[in-house]
Amino acid sequence: MNLSIIAALIYGILAIIGGIIGYMQANSKVSLLSGTISGLLLIFASYLQMQGQTWALILAACVTAVLVVVFAVRLAKTRKFIPAGLMIILGMLALVVTINQIFTLK
Repeated sequence: MNLSIIAALIYGILAIIGGIIGYMQANSKVSLLSGTISGLLLIFASYLQMQGQTWALILAACVTAVLVVVFAVRLAKTRKFIPAGLMIILGMLALVVTINQIFTLK
């Protein structure tokens, strides 16, 4: 199992957990839905990577990039580091690992 699989899996789990926490704290159905969908897409991408599907790296990179942008907008709006700032940092790390894996395949 390579590092890009682990990064997508962990970031996907964190997105799901964050969506659940957002729903529980603020009763935000949007947070629950978006966290669950994006998290499941990342977990699916990590599963496909384990199966040898190289296009799953691109799926993981796209979902992670969208989440980083969403959390950057949220951080600019709320000025609260937790959870948006933390998810930006973790997302950027996951994105760097995934993009590095994409370029080492070619």
